[in-house]
Amino acid sequence: MARTAVVAGTATAVSNRVSRRQAERWSQPEQGYPPQEQAYAQPPPPPPATDDRDHQIAQLKELADLKAQGILTEEEFAAQKAEILGG
Repeated sequence: MARTAVVAGTATAVSNRVSRRQAERWSQPEQGYPPQEQAYAQPPPPPPATDDRDHQIAQLKELADLKAQGILTEEEFAAQKAEILGG
């Protein structure tokens, strides 16, 4: 049950980051209009780091699914993967 919560938390954090990036792109000035400022809620804190290989594998599978769905770019996937693996 804890593993599911961690995977869901990771997916939520990644999804929030992608949403913020898209919102920033959409809010860029077009045709000379000044950019609009938007306030975003702080993302939830990341789950505590553990040395559990099963946990890391579950997170990597979740990231791979998000990448396969087109939610994550290759660069975002690589950055999140490096963070999960501690490097």
